[in-house]
Amino acid sequence: MKKPRVGIFGFTGCAGDQLMILNLEDELLDLVGALDIKSFTMASSLVEDDEYDVAFVEGSITTPKQKEKLEQIRNKSKLLVAIGDCAAWGGVQASCNGIVSVSKKMVEVYGSRNVWEIYESKPLSAYVKVDFVLPGCPIEKEEFLRAATSLLHGDIPEAVDYPVCVECKLRENGCVLLEGRLCLGPITPGGCKARCPSLGVDCIGCRGVIDGESRIKSAIEVFKEAGFEKDYVKKRLRMFAANYPEILEVK
Repeated sequence: MKKPRVGIFGFTGCAGDQLMILNLEDELLDLVGALDIKSFTMASSLVEDDEYDVAFVEGSITTPKQKEKLEQIRNKSKLLVAIGDCAAWGGVQASCNGIVSVSKKMVEVYGSRNVWEIYESKPLSAYVKVDFVLPGCPIEKEEFLRAATSLLHGDIPEAVDYPVCVECKLRENGCVLLEGRLCLGPITPGGCKARCPSLGVDCIGCRGVIDGESRIKSAIEVFKEAGFEKDYVKKRLRMFAANYPEILEVK
């Protein structure tokens, strides 16, 4: 049986999602044995320019060259998966989009706005069709394995459709929000086993935003009733998912 052809790529980001894949350890050996990995520069300098059954892509798009490369990957791939928050929503580097201009950033960092052409940090979906999103900063190893298994059998994985709060309840945690701290668990996709609240730390939304009509607006009203200033809430929401449509609409 012919092995599925896979490419793993990275754009603007910390490469933490690719590193998480490498950290699969024993599972990685089984995964590599089941796949025909054509491109994974973090693991090997050997790169084959080929067609892909599945392309896993990390990082946001910030330059014309990256946009062109992403379009090439999309054209060669049957399925394209955005892995991590940078690929899904633009990541931390997008948190000031619409607040601080790109040219001002260039001047402050490099002393000139003409060093090279650069865009605001955007998710992959701003430029190409994305078939599935694996959230996280970084992604969870177990989620990647489940998604990879589904995709390589020709099935689109099921996205997590419940918030971190559900996992908090399952672990019998007390509610951090009720302790007077802004916890984004009500609007953050589960899958992390409520790691931070289980340690008494408020959720900072590092898995982005769970899909749902008007969920953000409703959550902001709840946070306001709990005594949190709207501007502070918006800043927290923008940290990992600044380009999420509902967050962009919040005034």
